[in-house]
Amino acid sequence: MGNSCNNGAQGAKVGVFGSGAWGLALARLFSNEGHDVTVWSESEAVVERLGATRVIPLPGDPELPAEVALTAQVKDAAADKDVIVFVTSSRFVRSMAAQAAPFVRPGTVLVCATKGLEEGSMDTMTEVIADELAKARLELSPSVVALSGPSHAEEVAFDMPTAIVAASESEEAALLVQRLFSNEVLRVYTSADARGVELCGALKNVIALACGIARGLGFGDNSSAALVTRGLAEMRRLGTAIGCDQETFFGLACTGDLVVTAGSLHSRNLRCGKLIGSGVPVEEAVSRVGAVVEGLNALPAVLELSEKTGVEMPICEMVGRVVSGEVMPKDAAALLMGRELKSEGPDAYEA
Repeated sequence: MGNSCNNGAQGAKVGVFGSGAWGLALARLFSNEGHDVTVWSESEAVVERLGATRVIPLPGDPELPAEVALTAQVKDAAADKDVIVFVTSSRFVRSMAAQAAPFVRPGTVLVCATKGLEEGSMDTMTEVIADELAKARLELSPSVVALSGPSHAEEVAFDMPTAIVAASESEEAALLVQRLFSNEVLRVYTSADARGVELCGALKNVIALACGIARGLGFGDNSSAALVTRGLAEMRRLGTAIGCDQETFFGLACTGDLVVTAGSLHSRNLRCGKLIGSGVPVEEAVSRVGAVVEGLNALPAVLELSEKTGVEMPICEMVGRVVSGEVMPKDAAALLMGRELKSEGPDAYEA
């Protein structure tokens, strides 16, 4: 792949923290664009395996380019980099940022491709990264960019056309990420609404769990469409209540990502929800999925934020009650359908 769509951007030194399917799919994409890429994994065994096989662990065995360097040393993936991309589980983003902080040089752009909200602080992932860098290196003041949108690793790893969003308070950083990573198969848009983009990335996983639970109960397309549409309304209500741009909720990071996550069997959240809906205990459902289910990680912070802002989120609340074991999935559906009848639009009928 050449740099024909990169608007003249030159190859960059890129560190990728995370050796899961999404991190490796991004590393492959970046390497094929001519960037110097180093992938960090916490496991020496994973580094050795990937180095030997050069295969991304996805159906179809997509190839990891030989040019991608692999390491279990944080310094190797953080020092002297133009861009550092965090692609770990949301629960490890804070600790990973803290480990990387001593090696980050001034001017490095930090990118987060992990979706979630931190329990307790209710911070987005870019806020978590910025907080940890500020604690360790006050002099850095790094630019942090959220990379989000409908982007299954299973498709990105095979060069299927994908569009995502680079969101940041820093226009310069967002434009840099757009220029560096846009190519023939990845189209990157920019957004100034980083918090809105990240909120969408966390919330859509919870709605996808709800859609999966409905599927597990044997419900069909009508139910899924209702959950996606009313789930989108919940996302928009919460986002606008905390100052996010309403337009964000009609874009790739919200509507686009919600549609793909709530409707594709590539979705871990959908698969996990389907198992829960069919009666499988939550811990066993996660084990069967065999990967991180970010909707479950984000759920406590989502519910806490809903309570703090006073924003009604009945679907997210019901997912929480099902996951906690308070309500059985079949009863959750009846409770949602039995809620007080309302108008869908914002304006009540005139008297």
